Amino acid sequence: MARGNIGRVRATRSAGMLPVVLALTSAALLTGAAVYTVDRAGCVDPGQYTRHDNHIELVGGCVDGSELPAAPQGTSHEADAKTGVTPSNFRP
Repeated sequence: MARGNIGRVRATRSAGMLPVVLALTSAALLTGAAVYTVDRAGCVDPGQYTRHDNHIELVGGCVDGSELPAAPQGTSHEADAKTGVTPSNFRP
């Protein structure tokens, strides 16, 4: 009987390694996919964020402002700016 238990312990150890190997393999594949995607993005100027009086603006980058949809008019943010109310989630 002792001989049968040793075989089971070895099988359990090798079966326990399978999830680790699969996790490391999938992590390596996802990392490779991310590097490939960033490499193929073709953006020379990544842009930078600049802070103005009360807002942050993305300057530069690969997206042209003409490619973006127009902002809706009369948003609550504009009303808050007029009344001087600061949103509760505002972090300068």
